Amino acid sequence: MSALLPNALRARFKAYLEEGLSGRAAASRLKLSPATGTRWARAIWQRGEAAPAPQGRPRGGGKLAPHQAFLEELVAQGPDITLFELLDALAMAEGVKVHHSSIAALLKRLGFSYKKNRWSPPNSTEPA
Repeated sequence: MSALLPNALRARFKAYLEEGLSGRAAASRLKLSPATGTRWARAIWQRGEAAPAPQGRPRGGGKLAPHQAFLEELVAQGPDITLFELLDALAMAEGVKVHHSSIAALLKRLGFSYKKNRWSPPNSTEPA
C-alpha cells in the first residue's frame, strides 16, 4: 500500500482548483498523475476537501467478533487450553470454522499470551 501524499500538497491542489484550473491541469502543475488530479477534484467537489480516505479494512468486523466472549470464557476456564482445542470447541458449540491463527490473533488482541517454562539443566559448576 502506498504512502499518503502530504496535506500541504492537497491544500495547494485545492487552491489551484479555486483559481479555476481543472483537476488534470492542477495535477500537472504539481507533477501528479492525471488520475490523482481527477480523483482529488471529485473529492473536493463532493466533500469540500481532499483529505485521504482511511486505509485498510475496518476493525471489529471479523468472523470471530461475535464469538469473542465464548473464547474468553474457554480460556478463563482452562488457561492451558491449546489453539486446536479452542478451534474444535468453537466448531462444535457455534458451528464456526476458522484457522487456528485467527484464534491466536484474537487472543493476542485481547491480551492473552502463553509463556513457555523451559526446563534447564542445573549449572555444571554447582554441586548436584
